[in-house]
Amino acid sequence: MKFALNKPVKIVMLGAGGTGGHIAPHLYRLLHALERPVEVIIADGDIVEEKNLVRQNFISCDLGRNKAQVLAERYASAFGMEIQYIPDFIETVEKLTALLKPKFSYVTTETLTILIGAVDNNKSRQLCHNVFNKSDNLIYIDSGNGEFTGQVVCGVRRKGKTYYKPVGEVYPDILEDTDKFPTELSCAEASVSAPQSIAANIMAATAVVSYIYNILVLGNIEVKKVTFSTKSMNLKPILSRKGKLKNAA
Repeated sequence: MKFALNKPVKIVMLGAGGTGGHIAPHLYRLLHALERPVEVIIADGDIVEEKNLVRQNFISCDLGRNKAQVLAERYASAFGMEIQYIPDFIETVEKLTALLKPKFSYVTTETLTILIGAVDNNKSRQLCHNVFNKSDNLIYIDSGNGEFTGQVVCGVRRKGKTYYKPVGEVYPDILEDTDKFPTELSCAEASVSAPQSIAANIMAATAVVSYIYNILVLGNIEVKKVTFSTKSMNLKPILSRKGKLKNAA
């Protein structure tokens, strides 16, 4: 699937933890190098805790600060870009839809909008899924991983039609109503998390950044989904069928 290389770019990333923290520095570096208007917003309501320093991209001076704020201020300022972040969890269709609206109203060319899901719960994925299906044009890249394995799925909608399925259609169990938003968790529930490793987070982040590089720099993606294992050091792509769509978005 091809993408135009001259459109303004807006990226919204939900989640600034294990995977999002490792996506951020490479994302800002990549966007800084583009010769077109770019905007990036990171949203997360969580704060940096001592336990996060083991595998997440934070250091001791970040303790007690909002994760989205830390990443946005550190990397946007490093590359001379506008600092934008939402220090809250995004948990409604209205808020997410508003976040995804293009900022570049002065530009006549349609904005290329990308939603990155770097969240750790399926309730947030369900929200992204609903917004994706209601969008006319949206690229939705979702990342998920456990301790050693994971996947990254790229959904694409263009002119109201889905060309690449989002994660909720690739893994339908994600849409089952068995999860909660972060703000709905009790203190005990919030303190329990599935085991992850820094290697899995970095590998997931690498796959996400590779998707974005291919879309924004090469103007083309051929992979709908990537699964990986850090134990076997294997990354397996699921390719799209050739010739399905040739025109650039």
